[in-house]
Amino acid sequence: MASRIVVNTLKASARPRALPSFARAVNARAMSSNPPPEQRAAEILNTLPSSPSLITKTGSAILGTGLVATAISQELYVVNEETVVAAGTFILLAYIAKLVREPYRDWANGHIERIKNILESSRTEHTQAVKDRINSVEQMKDVVSLTQGLFALSKETAQLEADAFVQQQKVALASEVKAVLDSWVRYEQQQKESEQLELAKSVIAKVMADLQDEKVQKDILTSAVAEVEQLVKSKAI
Repeated sequence: MASRIVVNTLKASARPRALPSFARAVNARAMSSNPPPEQRAAEILNTLPSSPSLITKTGSAILGTGLVATAISQELYVVNEETVVAAGTFILLAYIAKLVREPYRDWANGHIERIKNILESSRTEHTQAVKDRINSVEQMKDVVSLTQGLFALSKETAQLEADAFVQQQKVALASEVKAVLDSWVRYEQQQKESEQLELAKSVIAKVMADLQDEKVQKDILTSAVAEVEQLVKSKAI
């Protein structure tokens, strides 16, 4: 009923216009490539907006058709070759959009799935890294006691090194004192030897000087003769 009213209104208000051959060719090609009317009507109804609380799709179609018919009848809009070109362009764009929609949807889904896989792999790697870090920290749970033991050992080592250094200093001091004492002993011994040598030289020189004296020689000779006589008397020789 609504379509009949629209057709009658268009017949009463439309002015005869001569369309160019180009527009007729485009219109004929578009009509030849269009699907059946039932399918076309169903597609148009499916593309119309609808809401359960407002108006239905059929109501939207009737309202739109009435508005178009009113605009044409009141000469608010005149159908010309630009309208045909615009309609053909709209149909072509709609067809291209319909063809591209599925590949684009597949590409978008694939891209989303790839990003999701990347995020999941990143989350898995991060989780594994956190687990590895937790395991490494658990392995170091005895680090406090180990550090305390090492600190006590280092203190003991430092004390032993200090004692060893003190002993080394004592040994070095004793060695130095011994060297000084040995040098003094050698010096005193050299002094004694030199004094004894001087004393022996002086004694020998004095004896030699006394032997040069005739009186001393005579006394020595007399003493020697007396000793020999004494030995003869005692029959020792």
